[in-house]
Amino acid sequence: MRSLLLIVLLSCWLSPLWAAQPDGVVVHEAYVRAVPPGQPNSAAFMVLENGDAVDRAVVAATSPVAEVVELHTHREEGGMMRMRRIERIALPAGEQVRLAPGGLHLMLIGLRQPLRVDELVALELQLDDGSRIGLDVPVRAIGGGMGHQGH
Repeated sequence: MRSLLLIVLLSCWLSPLWAAQPDGVVVHEAYVRAVPPGQPNSAAFMVLENGDAVDRAVVAATSPVAEVVELHTHREEGGMMRMRRIERIALPAGEQVRLAPGGLHLMLIGLRQPLRVDELVALELQLDDGSRIGLDVPVRAIGGGMGHQGH
């Protein structure tokens, strides 16, 4: 009985600590852009939600369908929007970061195979704390808007 009472008391005292445990980084709405046959590159987009109590960052990504996966953004340079490689995608604590056409995205460079609509593409994100997030991301046909603009 004493040990049960001790467990109850400890759990009440520690429960705020358990409630504060981080949820980690969660991925929503992920997809890879379908490209015409022969197009050597594509891009992946998603929403990254950082449920951690500390800032995180995506520092690398890989996929077996591409020779290289780079973190990219678009920046205005001389009145033109240009795509540029970046070293990290910051994920502030408790916030969502959207990777979308015309902004942050993952560039799949040197496609090793055609990307067919509705097939799944394996992606792995590496975070700054060394953890990895494995994903199976659907290929989606995206019409209108940006066109391919280097993607």
